[in-house]
Amino acid sequence: MQTMVDLNALVSAVGDAVVVSDADGLITLWNKAAERLFGYTEDEALGQSLDLMIPERLRKGHWDGYRKTMETGITRYGTEVLQVPAIDKAGRTFSIAFTVALLYSADGNVSAIAAVMRDDTKRFERDRTQRKRISELESQVKVTATTNASSKTPPRGCPVHVE
Repeated sequence: MQTMVDLNALVSAVGDAVVVSDADGLITLWNKAAERLFGYTEDEALGQSLDLMIPERLRKGHWDGYRKTMETGITRYGTEVLQVPAIDKAGRTFSIAFTVALLYSADGNVSAIAAVMRDDTKRFERDRTQRKRISELESQVKVTATTNASSKTPPRGCPVHVE
């Protein structure tokens, strides 16, 4: 049994931002979730460069990768989640996670890139806190090991030290 799906309704209904950009990186599709995530209405975003959501310090790297993907038709982010900083209309920086899909024209060339994105700030902050805590604990272990190694008397309870 084949099910027919209204793709416009699907893109409008999903909770993740769906953004499609053409070969030049101009936005051609912007759903309601993208409006909520980035703060721009569809009218404000359509026809604009993806730069409106990319922090300035990351733009060169983004565009180098974008052009290479458009030329080669190869991206690893179709199956791997990319996690990067983004900016919204108010200038707030936050973390997003997304995958992309390459869209092809009738001649077989990549003509557009679709990205499905979500706010990943809470997970990013949790991971950063955890990495910091692990680093602090590793430092404490090193200090304890160094102190014990430099001590002339082995620590009490040491299995090789008999009292």
